Amino acid sequence: MDLFQQRIEELRRIINEHNHAYYVLNQPTISDAEFDALLRELEQLERDYPQWDDPLSPTKRVGSDLSQGFVHVSHTRPMLSLSNSYNIGEVTDFLRRAQDGLGGAQVEIVGEMKYDGTSISLIYRNGRLERAVTRGDGTQGDDVTANVITIRSIPLQLPDDPLRPEEIEVRGEIMLPWEQFERLNKERAFNEEPLFANPRNAAAGTLKLQNSAEVARRGLDGYFYFLLADNLPFQTHTESLDALSRWGFKTGQHTTLKSIDEVADFIAHWDTARRNLPVATDGLVFKLNNLLQQRNLGATAKSPRWAIAYKFAPEREATRLLSVSFEVGRSGVITPVANLEPVLLSGTTVRRASLHNEDVIRALDIHDHDMVYVEKGGEIIPKIVGVDIKRRAADARPLEFVKTCPVCGSELQRIEGEAAWVCPNKWGCEPQITGRIEHFVGRHAMDIDGIGEEVAIALHRAALVNDVADLYRITYDQLLALDRFQDRSARRILAGIEASKSVPFARVIFALSIPFVGETTAKNLARAVGNIDTLMAMPADQLAAIDDVGPKIAASIVDFFAVDRNRDIVERLRAAGVQMSLSDNEIANRSDRLAGLKIVISGTFAHHSREEYKAMIEDNGGKNVSSISKATTHVLAGENMGPAKLQKAQSLGIPIIDEDTFLAMLGQDKPE
Repeated sequence: MDLFQQRIEELRRIINEHNHAYYVLNQPTISDAEFDALLRELEQLERDYPQWDDPLSPTKRVGSDLSQGFVHVSHTRPMLSLSNSYNIGEVTDFLRRAQDGLGGAQVEIVGEMKYDGTSISLIYRNGRLERAVTRGDGTQGDDVTANVITIRSIPLQLPDDPLRPEEIEVRGEIMLPWEQFERLNKERAFNEEPLFANPRNAAAGTLKLQNSAEVARRGLDGYFYFLLADNLPFQTHTESLDALSRWGFKTGQHTTLKSIDEVADFIAHWDTARRNLPVATDGLVFKLNNLLQQRNLGATAKSPRWAIAYKFAPEREATRLLSVSFEVGRSGVITPVANLEPVLLSGTTVRRASLHNEDVIRALDIHDHDMVYVEKGGEIIPKIVGVDIKRRAADARPLEFVKTCPVCGSELQRIEGEAAWVCPNKWGCEPQITGRIEHFVGRHAMDIDGIGEEVAIALHRAALVNDVADLYRITYDQLLALDRFQDRSARRILAGIEASKSVPFARVIFALSIPFVGETTAKNLARAVGNIDTLMAMPADQLAAIDDVGPKIAASIVDFFAVDRNRDIVERLRAAGVQMSLSDNEIANRSDRLAGLKIVISGTFAHHSREEYKAMIEDNGGKNVSSISKATTHVLAGENMGPAKLQKAQSLGIPIIDEDTFLAMLGQDKPE
């Protein structure tokens, strides 16, 4: 074997071992710097000797930013769902039915955590990961192998073991740990994107991203609980779990139980202890340990007869309300936030919970220093759901909503027909000014790297940036004069500002912080108006006729541009070189060929990606919709269209068109 090939394989083995020690065992044996050095050496060798490339190399864990479609794959064995139970009596009934089905034989139970993630099936052949498939509808799912490869706790190459069959299937849950979930939601809050409701939804959405590099960045994890193969050499489920653990998989907590009393003790223990786990759980699973008994009991059309889930009640704790902070957003809306005595819920310590608005405070009848009930349940965002009135102090006073801005002191105004109170001092209230700066530089807006909340505040307090147009006047020397700024950070910000001048017009509209104008609305406005001058001059009735705009948003746009300061900002941005119209290429691709059509995209395609087809629909006046309904006019179907969508489209009589037909509708020839 060539010396370089030998070194490549040695590095892959060493790095895989360190990945397992770090991500599975939680026991790193080398420093991050030493690990990075090994990875860099391997990356360089793989670049120098591409003939020894391996798609399962640990260097592929970072993913790719190229779009990918998802192919539907049929499961060799159906992925069934579990029947649920909610009390010990229902678990007892399950055990009785199992024993009856086995002719009264004694059974041993395995208790496991019920991880709250998204189900996955991994296929290994000769110890190498061959395919990763989502549960889908239980009979077929999506091939997400490229994304699963980026999950560092999942082994790509299994160690040699004479007991391991040639082909195995490993089932489990893809999870987003609490730590990563909170990090992502902080990022999304900063970018004013909708927050993930819970780690389960975040994991499912992440696993279906088209960009595997973004999947790698989000930090998914995997826990596994089921091994399938022809002629498994094990007699019990626990032996299978032990084998999975030896082969490098995370298998989570599991215990053998011999009586219903032990089952009850197991439930009581984990109802509390699960709150300290690094990932979300929503219950327990009880399975017969003997694999022969599992096979003899079999399954119904929906669920195995040898396993049952036990669901925990939503987590709810009482804690003391210490105070209420009133926070000012970039649009001036005042949000009351409850500051609480720390309380542990679902693995995280909760210290704050939004009270949303004055109406919510009144509905809950919250008084100063009340004992309040905090709940997460299926939604991970902490919320106050009630008050323990019996523990209220006799002299407690009802919580009062502020009448003036807590930052600038301006008298608040209530938005007509809404529950929100607003500070009207848009140009003199610091959180509104710095909030608009943060929004403007955000990833989905102008994408100016290096400016976060602290930098935005520093720039404003140094009188360098009072509105977003001032960003384009900042100099290198001014940045260096700020506290803790150095050459590298200053140059990064200036480079980001310069690069933002080429950001497309639609994102510029979004960046302006026009009330109620989100990303999608900004795209529709850009396509409809073409340039900023038309947008500023368009009356409300014409704006309201644009897709996804309507009277409320139209009135907001007119009001925004009626303010001289906003128009001045636009002109200064234009003078700085920011894009204030669609590009020639964007204009050339526009038409009304699909005007009035609502098109669902399903399947995988040969000529263009799904994202490219979505853009074509929008550029030609159509609307891409995610689900089929009576309002759908067409379904653009590729290979492996989902059977449920196909059936629904056929039942509603909706035309199903292929790629070539769609391109012909646009007057385009199919690519060679």
